[in-house]
Amino acid sequence: MEVNLLRERYRVDLAGLQAACEANYARLMRLLPGMRVDQRSRRIAISQADQMLGVLVIEVAQAGPYTSTLWVSQQHGLPWLPVPHMEVQVYHDARMAEVIGAEHTRRFRSIYPYPNAAMHQPDEKAQLNLFLGEWLSHCLACGHEYETVR
Repeated sequence: MEVNLLRERYRVDLAGLQAACEANYARLMRLLPGMRVDQRSRRIAISQADQMLGVLVIEVAQAGPYTSTLWVSQQHGLPWLPVPHMEVQVYHDARMAEVIGAEHTRRFRSIYPYPNAAMHQPDEKAQLNLFLGEWLSHCLACGHEYETVR
């Protein structure tokens, strides 16, 4: 049995990435429908029974007629779970939303050579957009308005 030591080069699944970005746009428009007009932020709580699991915070950093830039983050998370922070560019004319920044990285490449100094996965951009979709879907399915007690 011969072992092939050459790994096939990663190829971008453009149709899959576009589908993820289109689905993320639809999810974000359900969560923050007025982002283009007057609604500047929303807080959605995720809880299980009486335990608070976290609060999704969506904030409009910049709004224009064709694009919006959002900060998507989580507050009050579980102590053992890293808290995600993402910058999302929303293209209203194309009806797409893509992650353009996460943690301390901005403007992701479509493909990264592997290994690389920052240890990005070859499909880092696709993975982040899929993660955003799963996160937003979970908030749509299980979230509720977050109100602070006064």
